[in-house]
This record gives sequence, C-alpha cells and structure tokens, in this order.
Amino acid sequence: MQPTYLKVRWIHDFPDEPVELYSELDPDRYEVRKVEVFRDGRRVRADESTTTGGTLLGVVPAPTLEEIAEDGEFEPSAISRVEFEEAWQSAAG
Repeated sequence: MQPTYLKVRWIHDFPDEPVELYSELDPDRYEVRKVEVFRDGRRVRADESTTTGGTLLGVVPAPTLEEIAEDGEFEPSAISRVEFEEAWQSAAG
C-alpha cells in the first residue's frame, strides 16, 4: 500500500503556531515525515530520525480528511507525493 500525503491549513491567530501542515502517512496513518509552515514563512520538518525547529511526528494515527474537516479551524486536502516532496525540500535548510 502506498503512503498518503496530506496538507492541512490551520486557521488561527496564534503567532507561534504553524499555519500549514504537510504529512506523509504510512498505510496505518502514522506520520512518517512532517513539514510545518509558519506565518512568517519559516519551515521546519521531522522524520523518524531528525527534527528541526521542535516539530515532532504524531504518536497516534492521523484522522481521516473528513474527520479533520469536522473542526472548522482546519482545511485538509489530499496532495501528491510531488507536492509533499517540494514542501519537504523547502524545509531542508
């Protein structure tokens, strides 16, 4: 089974929290890699062995797109592997 890729826009006014979250999920919906994008353009990332900027992988399976969308603060969408890889590389340095 192929990984799943998500992008979630987080609508809030917290200056120190990310506004976009990108996740690569394994078949059991656990995060394998994650990118967080902040309002000021800063990008941080995490995988199973490395983390930048304090971001960490989730410890429980990610909810479905429908479950995430139930909370009005979040706008989730499925994305391609290419789009995830672009976000991953943009957070590399």
